[in-house]
Amino acid sequence: MLYENRVRTLLEPFELRLTSSQVGQTLTYLDLLLRWNSKINLTSVRSEEECVTRHFGESLFLARWIQLSGNLLDIGSGAGFPGLALRIVFPELSTTLLEPVAKKRAFLKEVARACAIRSVEVRPERLEDFSRLSAASTFDTVTVRAVGHLDEIVPQAIKSLMPGGRICLWLSRNQGLALKESASSIQWTEPIKIPISSEREIWVGTREPMLTGSVVQPGR
Repeated sequence: MLYENRVRTLLEPFELRLTSSQVGQTLTYLDLLLRWNSKINLTSVRSEEECVTRHFGESLFLARWIQLSGNLLDIGSGAGFPGLALRIVFPELSTTLLEPVAKKRAFLKEVARACAIRSVEVRPERLEDFSRLSAASTFDTVTVRAVGHLDEIVPQAIKSLMPGGRICLWLSRNQGLALKESASSIQWTEPIKIPISSEREIWVGTREPMLTGSVVQPGR
């Protein structure tokens, strides 16, 4: 069992300034993750210390660079990284989690309850079905991590963003470079290199506003 000081030590490379309450939420979330993972497949990471760095550290590292507000759509939520974990540092976000597996949805709901995280909607649809049921261009932020078929998912995800909204992707360098060429309606910033990793990065792009009578320039 980990304690607050050890969690802070593990998260030091990510330069996060968590309150005692936020560390407490992290520990509650971690405890549930480890217990549920023994029954259903939530993560291949078994070590509690590696869970802190690989899942919580990498997810929350976004907060060192970007302030999130409004509403967030997390695609393929799984165990809740990054979408639900980000609520630890952005408690005012309204969050929609897309997760088609019923047992994983039950886990996400239990974490939200145990960690007292409000304004969380856990939906069973895949992105393409959710997009058909929901109004387009309604989210301020879309997050994607550890999801396959990015070449199909990212164009659909962009349509869920309001003009000026941001998409945040946890990727390898090669994955990011490939997507950069295909997502022409997105202006990409310099990738954020994730600590304790030689490959993983966070790619952040902004959806360009669609101005009447103007031509949208290709993404950089």
